[in-house]
Amino acid sequence: MTDRDKRSFIQQELADRKAANKFRSLAVVRPQGQGTGILKGGKELINFSANDYLGLSKHPRLIQKAQEYTKSYGAGSTASRLISGTYDIHDQLEEKLADVFGREAALVFNSGFQANSTIVSTLTDRHSLVLADKLCHNSLLQGALLSRATLKRYDHNNIDDLKSLLQSGIEESYNRILIITETVFSMDGDRADIAAISKLANEFGALLFVDDAHAVGVWGEQGLGLAKEVEGIDILLGTCGKAFGSFGSYVVCSRQMRDYLVNFCPGFIYTTALPPAVIGAIDAAVDLIPKMDDERNKLHENISYMRDGIQEIGFKTGSSSTQIIPIIIGDEKECLDLAQWLEEQGILATAIRPPTVPEKSSRIRITLSASHSKEQINHFLDALKRWSHG
Repeated sequence: MTDRDKRSFIQQELADRKAANKFRSLAVVRPQGQGTGILKGGKELINFSANDYLGLSKHPRLIQKAQEYTKSYGAGSTASRLISGTYDIHDQLEEKLADVFGREAALVFNSGFQANSTIVSTLTDRHSLVLADKLCHNSLLQGALLSRATLKRYDHNNIDDLKSLLQSGIEESYNRILIITETVFSMDGDRADIAAISKLANEFGALLFVDDAHAVGVWGEQGLGLAKEVEGIDILLGTCGKAFGSFGSYVVCSRQMRDYLVNFCPGFIYTTALPPAVIGAIDAAVDLIPKMDDERNKLHENISYMRDGIQEIGFKTGSSSTQIIPIIIGDEKECLDLAQWLEEQGILATAIRPPTVPEKSSRIRITLSASHSKEQINHFLDALKRWSHG
């Protein structure tokens, strides 16, 4: 085999993706100002694609605490948590997270993808059964695949289908069953019935892993998510790169589960700890979020206003009831054309295509922030209306 032949599959796969209008490339941008502005190619755009739901990424308290921790502890944590990377600030943050969320313990991870993929594969093995909602994030599915467990996906938000799979699952010889779901689904913006799922998990003796990444900060009492008050969740995950405005992730759980993850979870054991600046920013966000009801109220008003406006123009938004609003287009090329049109009008609204979403369901995925003004939303709706009438 020649040097060229061994890489021919790469050329072919990329060519196929381009032909199907599914090719992806990186867009270089720069935050602009203190709101939702962003620079791309020298042009200022309104960013409707970020997950900075409360505008905390530019909050002075997060920046200040990140600087303070960097000055005191340095730029990096220099080692994994089990070597010498567990600084007192890591431990203090985990104690604060456990207290705020009313759980026995918490454990910080380096990213949501890392936590989801590595925890699922730590809790299960080739003798286990994983039951996942069909629209679960790829990180959760990767965890199931890594574990070599039997993976079955129940119909989206269909409690009856989940119950049926649980009933058949307990008749098999699995060593354990794990249910995985999100609270707010990242591409559709709808919600799971976590209380009903938890009830089923308890009834059938299944472990329950809930990803609350897109709800925490935005929904629930004090913005502490849609699962905080639900009993029977074995691992509740949140991420810090969305409403927290920073980076990283955490789980809240029992002390025993925390000990298990510290001892057996490779994604935790074999990676350098989060740097002090990130820990400082997360710590500041944990203090701020419960007190941000005004910002949440504004965000909720923005959500209703935007969703109603999109639907009045004639576009479908699926079952979205949150800050994530999909504008369902279907065709990949048409979706790309709309994203390009919006960019020409000064709006960044990313086209999401298969394989991220199912075939024939390409969409513009809108994410709203408390930092968006009514004028900015009106500008978006006006541009969308002009495109639809064009």
